[in-house]
Amino acid sequence: MSVKQSIYLKKEVLIRIIRAFFSGDFLKNIRLIPFDMRPRGMEVSYRCCIYKERAVLRERIIAGLGFAIEDDDEAEDLSDYAKKALSRVKPSAKPLTIAATACKGCVKNRVYVTDICQGCVARMCGQVCKFGAVNFINGKSVIDAAKCKNCKMCVAVCPYKAIAQTIVPCEEACPVDAIKKNEAGFAQIDYERCILCGKCIAGCPFGAVHEKSWLIDVLKHFNSGLTEKDGVANGKNIIALIAPSIAGQFPGNIYQLKSAIIQTGFSDVYEVACGADITIKNEAVEFDERMEKGAPFMTTSCCAGYKQFAGKHLPEIAKFMSHTQTPLYYIAQKVKEAHPDAITVFISPCAAKKIEAFYNANVDYVINYEELGALFIAKNIEILNCKETKYDVESSKQGRNFAVSSGVAAAVASLAKTPIKPYIINGLNRETINSLKKAAKEQKIDGNLVEVMCCENGCIGGNAAICAPKVAQKAIKALVEISQDIKDDTGSGI
Repeated sequence: MSVKQSIYLKKEVLIRIIRAFFSGDFLKNIRLIPFDMRPRGMEVSYRCCIYKERAVLRERIIAGLGFAIEDDDEAEDLSDYAKKALSRVKPSAKPLTIAATACKGCVKNRVYVTDICQGCVARMCGQVCKFGAVNFINGKSVIDAAKCKNCKMCVAVCPYKAIAQTIVPCEEACPVDAIKKNEAGFAQIDYERCILCGKCIAGCPFGAVHEKSWLIDVLKHFNSGLTEKDGVANGKNIIALIAPSIAGQFPGNIYQLKSAIIQTGFSDVYEVACGADITIKNEAVEFDERMEKGAPFMTTSCCAGYKQFAGKHLPEIAKFMSHTQTPLYYIAQKVKEAHPDAITVFISPCAAKKIEAFYNANVDYVINYEELGALFIAKNIEILNCKETKYDVESSKQGRNFAVSSGVAAAVASLAKTPIKPYIINGLNRETINSLKKAAKEQKIDGNLVEVMCCENGCIGGNAAICAPKVAQKAIKALVEISQDIKDDTGSGI
């Protein structure tokens, strides 16, 4: 199965879950999804038989209902999972799960010598290995797997390209080695190391890594005794908080998008970019204060994945990290102050925001762009046909530009009194992580404001982003051009 097929399959499952929810008989129709998608006699698409494909679909539905696939005993009916989803009070703090049936069980990630090896006299492969893993036996290089650290130095220096590496895509994508094979040979997430960056989700070509969806937790408020069109549950407003990176993810502009979101059942929509305006103001003040006290540099603090990384893997960087809260924190606080009984739903490009929301009382739920897109399709909403609806408060161009790499640093520079020399970490990977570790150890880096984005290209590169970063960046640039500059008094209210 290709990556494109995997994305399509996840999306179709989500659409069918939503349609089952609004069908009038959720419990019955959720159970029928695997059979409706793979009816008897249908030619199989990517597995050995129709029964295996139904098993894969069942696991995807379990994740779509918000549960860990690993906990499934296979005897429990999907309708029972649906009942538990409807009665769930709070989603899980561990938002990722792996479908073992979908996981291919790739061969172990390793470096090895192929038959192309010529046994050359220089033997550069052995000279560059710092771990003594390369030996010379019977005229050929041989790698000791017990000593090899997969550093790939030998791969780089071999003049014949005779040394190769087998890749496990999810493991290769993870910057902190948080996903490995279990005893059964399938991927397993180590939450002690995981920073919830979602790169394993995007990296797996079989779509085996899932977010545990909070979609049902949101939808049940659309349909709890009051009219669905009002977006009201038990007398409460349901308010969507859209991330700055949403511009360009869907057809139309953000004003048509607001109308479309309200049509799904939400009562109102706020730009999280308005919260970014508050972040910019506070972070600029904090930066000036730190520089005045002689700090060598300050790192930004908006990326939830970076915060997870710092807490779990580099606590030494914490003293350099800004104490300013994230845009989501500020906008959720403002919305709850204005609408204390409202249910707030953050619409996100990545998995890491779920852990931030889990510990923030002002953010009730998180759904991602894939799930919002499925909701539009399930409800037959065409964004391009929607009228434009203005936001009660418009964000600045700097706040709306937060979604792209270097956007945060540029925004802080627009208000800071101290000249800023930015150092941009455009995605956490092994190389940039080493840069941060060196900076923390030596207490210096080639800049005074270090912007850290967990995802390449910024939030538009998040695991749940649904359009190419270049397309999204173009749309954000167009939106920024029609927006106003930030003012020093930004953040006074909603």
